Amino acid sequence: MKKIIHSLVFLFTCSGLHAQQEMSEAWSTKLDHKIENNGLSDSKGFCYGSSDKEFSFVSNGDGKVVWTKRFKDIAKGINKVDEQIPMWDANVLFVFDRKMGKDKTACIDLTTGEFLWMTDKYQDLTDESIIYIPELESFAVTTKTAVTLIKARTGEEVWSTQKFKGVVGAYTYMKEGYLVMLNYKPTLLASLFSGFKNQIVKINVKNGDVVWDETYIGIVEKKAVTREPLPYIKVENGKVFLFMNGIQVYDYNTGAKQWAAAFDADQNVVSPPSHARRFGCYGVVAEPIISGNDVYVIDMLGKKKQYIKKYDLNSGKLLWTSPEIPDAKALPGMYLAGNTVVLQIGGMVECQAYTWEQKRNPDGSTEILERWMVYHRNVKPYGVQAYDATNGKQLWESERFKKGITNAFVSGNNIIVCSGKALYALDVTSGKETYEVDLKPDDVNLAQKILDYKDKVIVVGEKGVASHNKSDGKMVCSGRWKSGEFRGMYGSTLLFERDNSDIAAYDVENCKFKYYDARKGSTSKLSNDGKFVYVWEKKTISKLSTQ
Repeated sequence: MKKIIHSLVFLFTCSGLHAQQEMSEAWSTKLDHKIENNGLSDSKGFCYGSSDKEFSFVSNGDGKVVWTKRFKDIAKGINKVDEQIPMWDANVLFVFDRKMGKDKTACIDLTTGEFLWMTDKYQDLTDESIIYIPELESFAVTTKTAVTLIKARTGEEVWSTQKFKGVVGAYTYMKEGYLVMLNYKPTLLASLFSGFKNQIVKINVKNGDVVWDETYIGIVEKKAVTREPLPYIKVENGKVFLFMNGIQVYDYNTGAKQWAAAFDADQNVVSPPSHARRFGCYGVVAEPIISGNDVYVIDMLGKKKQYIKKYDLNSGKLLWTSPEIPDAKALPGMYLAGNTVVLQIGGMVECQAYTWEQKRNPDGSTEILERWMVYHRNVKPYGVQAYDATNGKQLWESERFKKGITNAFVSGNNIIVCSGKALYALDVTSGKETYEVDLKPDDVNLAQKILDYKDKVIVVGEKGVASHNKSDGKMVCSGRWKSGEFRGMYGSTLLFERDNSDIAAYDVENCKFKYYDARKGSTSKLSNDGKFVYVWEKKTISKLSTQ
């Protein structure tokens, strides 16, 4: 029996056992078929549950089933469905009948369940090889030999080019009728792209002609689970800015590389879990800081040689290079406060992994265990340093964070940072302590992360959440629960989930929470505003309130 276990792992906390309340049910809908796959879109206002044979589309508002159909009744040429890829932004569902060299792809309208088109022309397609471009109402489809633009609603080919090899990693659309985009080689399709090279191109959207083709530095990827693209492209003042492991700048008209402050480095500073098929570490190196015509970039020349560099944004002229930052494996935080650049060394980085394992049961049967994991891990060594933004000279280094650090943020003239056991406010120009507050009274175990919220610092611990004043560090409230993993904060709601899918939602105004005890084998997803949890179990979809 195939068993799918979704697990988005987070960091747990709460507000005293007296404050525990179970989440109330907004609605619950039982489908006519089992649920093997599920999905949710807050922006569209719908969710779904499906098996390999049937699909049900459900309204988020009231839980009513908008439509439910068997795949064989929608797409007559599809005999079996091996994979389903919903594309919410395009309002379509792709289903695949996989056969060696004879894949069939059908495109279905998500909101109505109506058949749109079907083809056997494109082989070995995955979620990475189909990119929706809303400005063109079309898909850029990558195959072994070409990238083809096809109309989303009809499947009609607009153009095809063999001059762009690989999958579209990032793009920007220009109103005058051009796409600037870069390629990458996805892990699952790597064998298809022999002779691959890094490309950033400008393409005429009317006919697919490549106006220019240049190379870029670095390794493009999407996050392993959430599939967010890591690089992004910005076109401004006749220049193409590529932000990825630093910054690279090209002439928009000719593609000529004007300057670059980028590095090509392995950022997987944490080992992957067992049976990982996709894995990545993110936020290992801080993004460039742009202030007027100045840009501050962390340059990772190697695993043991790192520097901060300041450039003129327009000309690319190097203005200064900081002293070497030796032996740092992660530099996840860089902050500009007045004329001071503050650097965080080490601390929490985000990890994502998709794992796949086949297990044999005592009765001889087998089951597939899949997990989608989003979690955080701490990377050594730790430290906080500050540099003069005018000349790059080091101003100070704090000795308080040699044994641990969470993350940091700027508040007025202070950098607020946590060692895990104590909360600090440091003057950005001198490094002197404005305050030091012991976190033991919070009763949330070791702090893992701090969040900037109004006039408060929210401390996320291993077993709880606490709130402190930014001004003096005094604790306002706290709440203890079970250990888990931090999911995110939406408005005033802070969310956690355990690896068994149990969920807690905190109100950071008072550190009280509501919880949901997930049943074994269920899947849960949280709304973007943090107000609701959607749960899929056997044949039932439920919506629960976190408020």
